[in-house]
Amino acid sequence: MLTVLVDYDSGNLHSAEKAFQRMAAETGAGEVIVTSHPEDVARADRIVLPGDGAFPACRQALLDHTGLFEAIHEGVTRRGVPFLGICVGMQMLATRSLEYRETPGFGWIAGEVARIAPADPTFKVPHMGWNDLVIDRPHPVLDGIMTGDHAYFVHSYAMRVADPAELLAHVDYAGPVTAIVGRDNIVGTQFHPEKSQATGLRLIGNFLRWVP
Repeated sequence: MLTVLVDYDSGNLHSAEKAFQRMAAETGAGEVIVTSHPEDVARADRIVLPGDGAFPACRQALLDHTGLFEAIHEGVTRRGVPFLGICVGMQMLATRSLEYRETPGFGWIAGEVARIAPADPTFKVPHMGWNDLVIDRPHPVLDGIMTGDHAYFVHSYAMRVADPAELLAHVDYAGPVTAIVGRDNIVGTQFHPEKSQATGLRLIGNFLRWVP
């Protein structure tokens, strides 16, 4: 089995690569590679799309790599390859983002990405650091993960999901903030599992075992 972490010049993938390789070894999930080549994505059994930075820049960077998004789209929507989006990689699943300017997303999870607006003005934006997950719906990637488990966040914008059935978990930051979304063979985490210690490693291991 081959798990591909997509490299489109949007963030340092070293820690993500190490976390996925560790859990692949523990779960017998095969090979993990970091690549920007569409032909590697086309043969992947699992696709992971990280992302750091602003939504418009990440979206454009992905499109600038000729054939890369097309290979992801083919794998996820036509072949049913399990997909995990991380941080902005999760946000790009949405219909659109309002960060800086309106920018279309993939449209795989209906909703929009908007700036976090805590009800308490003493809560600073960006939302940075550890927060407690609140599990809204069971899902195989959440096996062994419970409400109260910690995850590490760094973001100023968050997804507002149109269909509550596609919201798997949220956190409280003076109001609800989407943490995990999913449907069919698609899952996304706003937090960084590779930086979330035991909770993140468990989620990665679950993803590598997941058969939608």
